[in-house]
Amino acid sequence: MEQTNQIRPQAEARYQDELAALAAEDGGNRKPLGWKLSPKAVRDFILGRKKPLEYQGREITVRKKYLGNDALVERCIITLTGSRGLMLVGEPGTAKTLLSELLSAAISGVSTNTIQGTAGTTEDMIKYSWNYALLLAQGPCRQALVPSPLYVGMEQGILARFEEITRTPAEIQDSLISVMSDKVLNVPELGSEGLLFARPGFNVIGTANTRDKGVNEMSSALKRRFNFETVRPVGDVKLEKEIILREAAAMAKNAGVEMEPDDDAAELLSATFHELREGVSSMGHRIEKPNAVMSTAEAVSVYYQTMMGAYYYGGGKIEPRALVANLTGALGQEPGEDLEKLRGYFSTVVRDKAEEVGGPWKAYYQARSALK
Repeated sequence: MEQTNQIRPQAEARYQDELAALAAEDGGNRKPLGWKLSPKAVRDFILGRKKPLEYQGREITVRKKYLGNDALVERCIITLTGSRGLMLVGEPGTAKTLLSELLSAAISGVSTNTIQGTAGTTEDMIKYSWNYALLLAQGPCRQALVPSPLYVGMEQGILARFEEITRTPAEIQDSLISVMSDKVLNVPELGSEGLLFARPGFNVIGTANTRDKGVNEMSSALKRRFNFETVRPVGDVKLEKEIILREAAAMAKNAGVEMEPDDDAAELLSATFHELREGVSSMGHRIEKPNAVMSTAEAVSVYYQTMMGAYYYGGGKIEPRALVANLTGALGQEPGEDLEKLRGYFSTVVRDKAEEVGGPWKAYYQARSALK
């Protein structure tokens, strides 16, 4: 199997054939200034097309990449055609970052112009800093300036992504206000040449976790510069199973691992995560919700970890006991309390499904001793 020299290639690299095929067919569609693709083609890139595209003598299938709310994607695209930024909010693990990356890859052709918000994020990490050796040698000049993602976005007319914005101190967040309003960044050290006017195509996509609400709450002035879209957890168990299998398969391919997917393991995980997240089972049991984030991303992680264990130690077969043992890792935030809730889930829901449904659920229940 051919392996990539990157653990996780960016979207513009993973889907370069699809982007090229869409661009080649996109001539007749209305396209905002600075965009690589039209809004219609951006939508097709993220949500897929039924018919393959003919490109350089080949058929290119544009598959669906975001398995969520189609109307949400359309609203996000339209928001970015205007002057306001886009803020994606929701629980951790709801694919906010994935959607942000896909939008950037399709609109700007690059998704790596990113600010990662943390408690230690400073204003120069967002706007610009200086190469002090050049600054001392040549004085304040463009050659001595080190552009940060916001500066790069404005200068090149591309999107800037701001991940986990509410993890950033409030005064640092507010450095965005004037840029988002006037689309101008002032570098006082450069004097009369220090005004940078944003080129067409520039905008900001932010993400924020609702679990971080109140950590560094955004000011009302900054909120007014964004349109907010809530990205909700996957509500369909079958869809969640499909996401688990597809994402784990992509991760395995990048790792050079060849292994058949295990539908039963993915179905058990998707049902478990969905029911623990919702607090009710498909059979009507009331369930205590864990404090840990029971997101689809966590389900993918548990499946992939179990898959790797089976590949390297188990002869390529996923065992229920290993699945249950790795499930406890997803509950590591409050291990004592959450583990008791998981045991309660197994002693009621999984037990009853083992009796009524049998098959994989019976083996799943028999593996409950791995809940240590």
